[in-house]
Amino acid sequence: MFIKSKKIDHTALDALVNAGLNRHLAKFYSARGIKHIDDATLLIEKIIPPEALTNNTLMASILADAILQKHKILIIGDYDTDGATSTAVGVRALKMMGAEVDYLVPNRFEFGYGLTPEIVDLAQEKNPKIIITVDNGIASVEGVNQANQYGIDVLVTDHHLPGETLPHAKCIVNPNQHGCSFPSKYLCGVGVIFYVMLALRAELRKRDYFKDNIEPNLMQLIDLVALGTVADLVPLDRNNRTLVEYGIRRIRSGQANPGIRALMALTKKNPSQFHTSDLAFSIAPRLNAAGRLDDMTLGIQCLLSESYEDARFIASSLETLNLKRRSIESEMKDGASIQLHDLNCEAQFSIALYDSSWHQGVIGIIASRIKDKYHRPVIVFAKSEEGVLKGSGRSIQSLHLRDALDLISKKDPSILITFGGHAMAAGLTIKEKDFDRFVHFFEETVRGLITSEDLELTVEVDDALNFSEVTYEDVEHINSQVWGQGFPLPIFEGEFEVVEQRILADKHLKLNLLLQNKVFEAIYFNHSEHLPRKIKAIYQVDSNEFNGNKKIQIQLRMLT
Repeated sequence: MFIKSKKIDHTALDALVNAGLNRHLAKFYSARGIKHIDDATLLIEKIIPPEALTNNTLMASILADAILQKHKILIIGDYDTDGATSTAVGVRALKMMGAEVDYLVPNRFEFGYGLTPEIVDLAQEKNPKIIITVDNGIASVEGVNQANQYGIDVLVTDHHLPGETLPHAKCIVNPNQHGCSFPSKYLCGVGVIFYVMLALRAELRKRDYFKDNIEPNLMQLIDLVALGTVADLVPLDRNNRTLVEYGIRRIRSGQANPGIRALMALTKKNPSQFHTSDLAFSIAPRLNAAGRLDDMTLGIQCLLSESYEDARFIASSLETLNLKRRSIESEMKDGASIQLHDLNCEAQFSIALYDSSWHQGVIGIIASRIKDKYHRPVIVFAKSEEGVLKGSGRSIQSLHLRDALDLISKKDPSILITFGGHAMAAGLTIKEKDFDRFVHFFEETVRGLITSEDLELTVEVDDALNFSEVTYEDVEHINSQVWGQGFPLPIFEGEFEVVEQRILADKHLKLNLLLQNKVFEAIYFNHSEHLPRKIKAIYQVDSNEFNGNKKIQIQLRMLT
């Protein structure tokens, strides 16, 4: 592990402080490339305009025609949180604008990902005139061809990287398609469909549609956009941070979508103190459990619930699924640990694992856990159908995973049945008999793309806080900002004296730690072994309020 200090731009720091920004926050912002107060001030009216997204105005015109002609629209979603929120935003927005709209989400165990010919056959039974894909479709060449044969127009909204061949859709909106000059390439699926709905509302305004119809307030959907954006781990550039900021504001104000409120209630956290990390680690996993173990229709129903009571009933089912997911994950982690014990991971540039008993809905989580531990690109496989394996991969910063898979497919076109994704995460299918051959190709390809230095985990830490100057309110203000992928929450390195420690729930360590001559309560999640009297660790600072007692709390991330 290599510890590296983030560099503070002192000119930017002074400019931010002089503009009125909290000095502690200004220090963290300046270390993340924020130079001016305008860059730190997130205003929804300053987001990139919808017309800047290639084909967005055209798609809006097509949808406006469909609404006026009362054509049936069918949304085809995806089975993760981004897909679920994308579907919910599309359905809710189109209904608000008077469209006849329904949705269908593929069951990952029956149909797999995207607009496949099989899901088009199922969709055709609903007799739509238009299919809109959300968070998928850019690789659905065969599925779009099938829809065209049925006389169904396909509108693709996606954010994943396109392959060499684009589907013959009526219209494609994707910031990552070739030729799209949209400044932010990091919109996720729900961000894209939200932009499409903004353009559709503008098109209907031009046609005087709202003279006789209520004009919708699309900001009522911004909390769904925030949830999908944070959950999909897309980089939080200024545009995405703005979308998330307004979504979090809506949640904190108590106006959140009933489904989100019902899922929040399971966390027992005060909505006014909700942070982006709560979306990532509390809400998204509960929603994802539906798509991982059962059918994401359940999660979408939760987000489409009009009443809190209906949403709460569905949320309880999602919680049951999430507890089951945790149990399955624990068993799979044990099995993976046995395989990893027999591998010389330090000598390898990549890791690929398979077990016939593993659940395909959980392999992505296992891949992520292993990647975090060994800092190598990881692909974990489970049996999909007879003779076929489904893989889910996670990567490190220096390796673009989808590009690596593309190289493998070029070396041997027969080895990958399907693949897709982006830099940090990808999915694929292979024949079971080709597993060992794939492992060889994957290792060979990764070795050709990165160096051994890339496998060294580099942790960037912030300039430590001076706790004689920092208040509980400072910490709460810092943590309430939009942090996430590409714009990380401040973390620090420090030396502690362990004053007291005890194990909670057989898996967490509760501590009192001495730092800068002050004793702080601390927690070390998923660590159940006692620590020595003196430690050096990476940590973050939390604000904790219980029974009106406000305290600064340390959360240990890793020992160094």
